[in-house]
Amino acid sequence: MVDAVQLLRELVEIESPTGDTGAMRDRVEAELRGLGARLERQGEHLRAELEGEGAPLLLLGHLDTVWARGTLARLPWRVEDGRAYGPGAFDMKAGLVVLLEAIRRAGTPRALRIFMTADEEVGSPTARPLLEHAAAGAAAALVVEPPDAAGNLKTARKGLGRFRLRVTGRAAHAGGNLADGASAIEELAHQIVRLHALTDLARGTSVHVGVVRGGTRENVVAAEAEGLIDARVARFADRETIEEALHSLTPVLRGTQLELTGRWTRPPLERSPGSSRLFAAAREHGRALGLELREAAAGGGSDGNLVGAVGVPVLDGLGAEGGGAHADDEHVIIASLDTRAELLARMLREPGV
Repeated sequence: MVDAVQLLRELVEIESPTGDTGAMRDRVEAELRGLGARLERQGEHLRAELEGEGAPLLLLGHLDTVWARGTLARLPWRVEDGRAYGPGAFDMKAGLVVLLEAIRRAGTPRALRIFMTADEEVGSPTARPLLEHAAAGAAAALVVEPPDAAGNLKTARKGLGRFRLRVTGRAAHAGGNLADGASAIEELAHQIVRLHALTDLARGTSVHVGVVRGGTRENVVAAEAEGLIDARVARFADRETIEEALHSLTPVLRGTQLELTGRWTRPPLERSPGSSRLFAAAREHGRALGLELREAAAGGGSDGNLVGAVGVPVLDGLGAEGGGAHADDEHVIIASLDTRAELLARMLREPGV
């Protein structure tokens, strides 16, 4: 897999933070053109078609990473103990290498459609309608996000919401009569307790306030505060329950007001009969390659969530093995590039749907 490792290095050394993915798109576009694909740029995103028989299989990947331009100077590409390190190597430039190598190997007459998003790491806000359009008529979607820590594939992912709770109070001197004011910070503290109480781990539901801001000085009763909320659900039904709870929040302290903004950025990807058939095929192909694959569910979302929501069966986690996504020790297990490319190539020939 010398060529694949070299390609991975090239991709890692093209820094591509969200909003600055043009060079990555150009490089991947060149690879797809070499495979005979018909290409279409859709804003910063890339769609490609390989003609063939039957309803197309949709291959999903993303061009962006969470790493700011300049990170490569601090975390340069390196290979050590069978692992390749570098920003974005695991999530998900190795997945793009797997995708390209699998297409080369597959030699299948099956029609393929490839969609590369440029803003997946921020929830695919501009890509979403384009992804839904690309999913029209697809037999199934195969996503080259990384597998889980044990190398397993994903047939379910949680839905994700991002919300902001703004609290308005009334300023006063902290050394005077505190009753003259209404602390937005104290009110926010009450609301955080309420919000965290919505978490139900048994159902796969969580609500978490990860950022709080408020106040101006320590000797001033805070007139304003805000909390940033992360909400995750495993089921569509639970999304409605959480949303209703969020919008029914009421102030505890007299003189304070609440304002909730935000939205669900990804619907949950629930396990379906179609995804089960895809996994069954992948498991058999994996056994032929010495892999004993299992189904997994992920707490984070991917573009597979958006495609699954329009009724297309999804199998996720078909990228390379490794670890450290979004962390300084992000890495890929080099030997897995070959195995996972072969697994995906066999899925392109015999997907099970």
